[in-house]
Amino acid sequence: MTLTAVVTPTAVRHPLDLRAALALAAGAVGWNNLVVPSLGPGPRGRTAINAATAGAVVAAWRLRGHGATDLGLAREQVRSGLTRGAAVAAVPIAAYATMLSVPPLRRRLARTDRNDVAEWLLVHIPLGTVLVEELVFRGALHASSRALPPAAGIALHAAAFGLWHARGAHRAGESVVGTVAFTGASAVVFDVLRRRTGSVLAPALLHLAVNVGGAGAALWAGRAAA
Repeated sequence: MTLTAVVTPTAVRHPLDLRAALALAAGAVGWNNLVVPSLGPGPRGRTAINAATAGAVVAAWRLRGHGATDLGLAREQVRSGLTRGAAVAAVPIAAYATMLSVPPLRRRLARTDRNDVAEWLLVHIPLGTVLVEELVFRGALHASSRALPPAAGIALHAAAFGLWHARGAHRAGESVVGTVAFTGASAVVFDVLRRRTGSVLAPALLHLAVNVGGAGAALWAGRAAA
């Protein structure tokens, strides 16, 4: 048996994927916690920067030789991603509906209103948060982390995704440790969904349901309380 026969296809195609995965994980954490905040963008500026970042990372990974299938964006992956993603996304939506129907839970969920509700729910969260996080983490990082054993790949993904949220938690006055731990754990769920469906759309739909659904429910509860 020749050496070529026992080397995995991923290793043959992308021998530097391990290095790329580590570089992307570290770069993403530094970018979101240091570089972007130093630019001082408002909500629209941050959304534009994040959307551009997502496009740049995908373009760079395509130039490295990763195809649409590697990134979870292939046409044949759409159906699986949409059907399974929609099914899983129904869970947080049902949970928010239940919370809104119970007065004590509704009061705990309530938050003050925003002047840019429609823009926040329809633009900033989908494009400024979900798009960049799914394409960077479940797209590019997932493609490169296949050079690692599955458990190590998931651990790297979870650590990077959790730390990605550290600065945001600090600015919001939330527990940084708690936020990193929670978002890191959510990354495990997103990554498993990505691995099982092969599509980045499945975790993206769940992510969208959690973020937009949660924000919408909190605003609705706040208005009801007022």
